[in-house]
Amino acid sequence: MKRLLVMLTGLVFIIVLAGCSKENIKSKSMEQIYAEEGVPVKTTSVELTEFTKSQFYYGILTGIRESSAYASFGDKIEKINVKVGDYVKKDQVLLTFPTDVPGAQYHQAKIALETIEKTYKRMKTLLTGGAISQQDYDNVKAQYDVSKTNWETVKKMIKVKAPLTGYVTKINVRETETVHREAELFTIANTEKLKTSIWITDEDYNDIKIGQKAIAKWNSHKITGKVVQVDMAMNIMKQAFGVMLEFDNPENAIKTGITAEIKLITEQKNSTIVISKKDMFTEDGKDFVYLAKDGKAVKRFINTGSRSGLKFEVVGGLNLNDKLISEGQMLVKDGTKIRIITKG
Repeated sequence: MKRLLVMLTGLVFIIVLAGCSKENIKSKSMEQIYAEEGVPVKTTSVELTEFTKSQFYYGILTGIRESSAYASFGDKIEKINVKVGDYVKKDQVLLTFPTDVPGAQYHQAKIALETIEKTYKRMKTLLTGGAISQQDYDNVKAQYDVSKTNWETVKKMIKVKAPLTGYVTKINVRETETVHREAELFTIANTEKLKTSIWITDEDYNDIKIGQKAIAKWNSHKITGKVVQVDMAMNIMKQAFGVMLEFDNPENAIKTGITAEIKLITEQKNSTIVISKKDMFTEDGKDFVYLAKDGKAVKRFINTGSRSGLKFEVVGGLNLNDKLISEGQMLVKDGTKIRIITKG
């Protein structure tokens, strides 16, 4: 039994040794292949392309102009003339309260105006005939102007009008419902354009400028706009600078009040050389790439400019139509023999 165990152990050792030898032979054989035929690589032709540097934020989109109407007193709603989504004109009557609301004094104001108006017209005739003094006429006219203003105010309280032209985006009340004083009744928004505010850090401040293009995305909808304001003072509470953006919203594709992803394009070049981070190496603080030239890998130092994610703009060191090694670059060094298996 002991002799059998020794024989088996020896056999296992021989098998393991043989396996290791085969691996060494295989590895050595691959090195020989690379030396004889060249390291297989793929190349990409250096060309001019578009380079875009972007930053992403989130913002709540609202109408470019937006306003709400509030109840001037507490009472029940008599009539609502519109529904959410309706397009209305400025000063169009959207909602009414009963005319007998005690707090409005609708009928009292109407009677007071009618009474003083008769007196005013009579005094105006007497002034023309020289029967009264200018002072007497001015006193009556002042009373008439006050009564007229009061009447207009009361009418606005009873018949609530649209504060601006736009779409009804929200109605907070229902007919016959009793509301409290200063309750928000409805909201009107001009949604042909939308706006939002974002907050940027002091590190990004110098990259953000008025006029830069922006894209707002919500679900499958995208709208374009631009930066219209960059605050010059930091908000102490947020420790950031406020930036205002405006967007065109054709056909009201995006609704107000939603949170959209904001893509802010801080730099855009239509014709420049761009390479990926994976194709770059660094040596002593200097960036370089490998090019394919005359069957060998050639190290080329480059100067980079702006960066966007894993893309770098190259401002020096590369020429158009240079063959950049884009696959297999990790297996080569300066002067390594290469074999191009796919040309780009």
